Amino acid sequence: MIDQLRELFEKFGREHYGENASQLAHALQCAQLARRDGCSDSLVAAALLHDVGQFLDDAGNAAEKLNFDARHEVTGSEFLARWFDEAVTEPVRLHVDAKRYLCAMEPDYAAGLSDASLLSLRLQGGAMSPDEAQRFVAQPYAQEAIRLRRYDDAGKQPDLSVPDLASFFPLLESLVVTAI
Repeated sequence: MIDQLRELFEKFGREHYGENASQLAHALQCAQLARRDGCSDSLVAAALLHDVGQFLDDAGNAAEKLNFDARHEVTGSEFLARWFDEAVTEPVRLHVDAKRYLCAMEPDYAAGLSDASLLSLRLQGGAMSPDEAQRFVAQPYAQEAIRLRRYDDAGKQPDLSVPDLASFFPLLESLVVTAI
């Protein structure tokens, strides 16, 4: 598992996706923010790995250029489910819906999104309707996904000092529930 994740980050981590930070820097910033706030190890792992679906099928980074949603959150959560339980995979799966939820529930939230996040929001269905928002927030792990989403938004600084990827490997290894 560690070797596969390392290879993915080595291959795709230097890429930018319309933000100020590379994919790797973004992942590390999100994980470090979650760790700093005392989140569970599972949420720190989810923060680190939430965009891994963008690495898996070449569609991830190209999707926005082609004006479609590649649903990286689903691809990523399904990939991660080979090793991790729902405490890691569900926040990953729900982090896009969390953005849509926050846009519906917090009037100023969308104004703080980056241009890339606004574009992806449009492709992902826009702000949720009141009914969608009610169904979303009732799901298990919705609160964790909302928290992850806030780290996702904050973890886009160009030069923030963060630990290296390998520093998170012991945490990831401690969370593995299925070895493939």
